[in-house]
Amino acid sequence: MRTRITVPDNSLTRLRIALTVFFALDGFVFAGWVVRIPAIKEQTGASASALGLALLGVSAGAVITMMLTGRLCRRYGTHRVTVVCAVLLSLSVALPPLTHSAPALGAVLLVFGAAYGSINVAFNSAAVDLVGVLRRPIMPSFHAAFSLGGMLGAGLGGLVAGGLSPTWHLIGLTVIGLLVTAVAGRTLLRIEPPTPTQEKPEQRPAPHSPGGPAPTPPRTRGLVVTFGLIALCTAYGEGALADWSALHLEHDLEATPGVAAVGYSCFALAMTIGRLTGTRLLERLGQTRTLVGGGTTAALGMLLGALAPSVWAALLGFMITGLGLANLFPVAVERAGRLAGPDGVAIASTLGYGGMLLGPPAIGFMADWFSLPAALTSVAALAATAAVIAALTRRAAAG
Repeated sequence: MRTRITVPDNSLTRLRIALTVFFALDGFVFAGWVVRIPAIKEQTGASASALGLALLGVSAGAVITMMLTGRLCRRYGTHRVTVVCAVLLSLSVALPPLTHSAPALGAVLLVFGAAYGSINVAFNSAAVDLVGVLRRPIMPSFHAAFSLGGMLGAGLGGLVAGGLSPTWHLIGLTVIGLLVTAVAGRTLLRIEPPTPTQEKPEQRPAPHSPGGPAPTPPRTRGLVVTFGLIALCTAYGEGALADWSALHLEHDLEATPGVAAVGYSCFALAMTIGRLTGTRLLERLGQTRTLVGGGTTAALGMLLGALAPSVWAALLGFMITGLGLANLFPVAVERAGRLAGPDGVAIASTLGYGGMLLGPPAIGFMADWFSLPAALTSVAALAATAAVIAALTRRAAAG
């Protein structure tokens, strides 16, 4: 496969830096909102169930707008859409503390979720184009920036939570977000999106009229959906561990609340480390072996995390799971984008968010029917499923 680079090398470097900044900003803003959820709950007077329904607004808004964002990227370009969505994300994060009821909170979170989902499609699509031109598997590095931004946002939120109200904290995030967007967005808008020229026609969007989206061959669409299913399996595990790991450690293994809170931190840290080393891993093993090995590792790690008889063994299991899942979502989204452009990114991301939306309630229902440790083994089952899908579609995905 030969690729023609249409952007100077120095511009590619500046483009990579700008996109990395937007990935980090996305994680920073989202984590800043998450750490203030308890205070917002108290402010709105919402019950646990009402808050849960309101929080669905984030995922619902993201899923609803992702396919539309793919079309907007085709029409206006991924760089412009990224900058506009970053502005909307920065502005909308200040809305939740202005609400005083669960329905109002759900409504503003729908807006916040729409901006969050849209920017994810836009900058992932831009990153896919850059990966195609550089011909290096650097996609995990962008997602590592998201993870690092999230850790920084959560840490900062924890530090200021005692001294700042949610209103001033989230307004501060708005100011930071707009300033970062002004600086990084200026660079992004000055650079034309790189356009790799590939020989394989099935990996290139078909010609289309200016008034409509590009038609996608059925075989290509099937492969895009396949990679979307891998993203779903990964996001299911992320959502499940975010919501249930602390409860498992505290209730099933009798950990103290402080130790229980470390569970997700171990998982998130391991994912960040896995993504920082993802490019080297992909260059050494290739995409298929990385997907198969990652899914298998995550399955074994989650079995340990769910069924271990001690807290420390469970924490080790969570870390192994994070290392295994780290590169599955970035690789799945990148492959979908290479096959079908922004529409491919949108399909894979929508399925991924569907998995994140499905995971926590599915774990809850299974925990009621069986037990929480048994329910958490479903994360291992889906990670193994992702590995099997990657292995079975190896030849088809290679073209």
